[in-house]
Amino acid sequence: MIDAFFSGRWLLALCLSALPWGVAHTQSPQSVQAQVVDHVVALVNSDPITNTEFRQRLASVQAQIKAQGAAQVSDSELSAQVLEQLVLERVQLQRAEALGLRVEADSVADAKRRLASQSGMSLAAFERQWLAQGITPETFDRDLRQQLLLQRLREREAQARVKVSEAEIDEYIAQQQRLKPLSNLSLHLAQVVLPVPADADAARESAVRAQAEDIVAQARAGQDFAQLAKRHSQSDEATQGGSLGMRPVARLPELFVNATARLPVGAVVSPLRSGAGWHVLKVLDREQVGLPDALTQQTRARHLLLRPSAALSEAQAVAQLERWREQIRVGQATFESLARLHSQDGSAQAGGDLGWTSPGQFVPEFESVMDALPLGEVSSVVVSRFGVHLIRVDERREVPMGLPQQRVEVRNLLRDDKARMALGQWLSELRAQAFVEYREAPRP
Repeated sequence: MIDAFFSGRWLLALCLSALPWGVAHTQSPQSVQAQVVDHVVALVNSDPITNTEFRQRLASVQAQIKAQGAAQVSDSELSAQVLEQLVLERVQLQRAEALGLRVEADSVADAKRRLASQSGMSLAAFERQWLAQGITPETFDRDLRQQLLLQRLREREAQARVKVSEAEIDEYIAQQQRLKPLSNLSLHLAQVVLPVPADADAARESAVRAQAEDIVAQARAGQDFAQLAKRHSQSDEATQGGSLGMRPVARLPELFVNATARLPVGAVVSPLRSGAGWHVLKVLDREQVGLPDALTQQTRARHLLLRPSAALSEAQAVAQLERWREQIRVGQATFESLARLHSQDGSAQAGGDLGWTSPGQFVPEFESVMDALPLGEVSSVVVSRFGVHLIRVDERREVPMGLPQQRVEVRNLLRDDKARMALGQWLSELRAQAFVEYREAPRP
């Protein structure tokens, strides 16, 4: 492949949603602090969480819920969830500090430019957007640095546990053959996840299972499942009522499919035990669709790459590419000629032509922009971890997915599933090891 910016799509992509308490602030920290009397609401291994921190996070989460139109939860339930979120975050930050992990200023600046690029904005426009929301540059950089630090920690501690063997790929393919009669079925499930630490004794295991059975009983008695998930579930989708969205059965764990594939809408499944803990599932909806062909979309694109260096800053590279983009737009130059003359990539001699590529061959910040481009249109400047790009998509086509690519797809699916489970398990273990003392209750 051409140079190092090709990468497996399992790499985590930075996105705006990674900053739920950064970009969603409705008030600056200073304005919130001026409105509250500060006190300690909890100690996490002797590290205090203050009322000010709690109120800032609560305001941010409330703004997100309102913006997304998500179902409301009671004030007491939301407060408990927000406080637990802060506790879990603090435990992770303490772990990162103990390991000596750091995020350099250059990494924060690069991530901010990538976020702006992924939003289709210049860095200046991106900064104006969050300044208009009352978020200071210092607050945004602090939150972004913290999220990058948490990302590095999770990659080190949780994703390092993830391994996918050839035997597991073989088993998955065999499983899909067994499920072939169901291969045109999609299910919309919701779940409550109750993690069980790896070192849990029999009493803890029994207690968590009893809690799961009680949740099943409440759901079958008519309790709103979304509220039960928000109250009890310890998973990323808890704030969305446990909803996993509509997914083909091939994108669901076999454990879930075996338990729900033949159940009617509204059914609640008895507790299921996975490697992560206990799950309670409800079938929200189901769809029977036509069996899709094993096709994949390939893209033929060109790019022009500048690599920032001591002689060329990233800001200068961005400005230069913006000038060249304008020359292409008005017909003063062609993409191919500029790529041949200036691109700092092995594709330069071919006018930036990257050839036919399949999904997952580029890093996410590059591929997401490429996939959204109409044919023949030149992208805005794209900042990736490997440099600054202009992209043009020349052709797209659908081709049969060969066995090697099918195995790559299966490996990615299995890795994603294992990574989610490993992260949940690791967070559960980390939380169990922490000493948390709740002090004075949060207040306005």
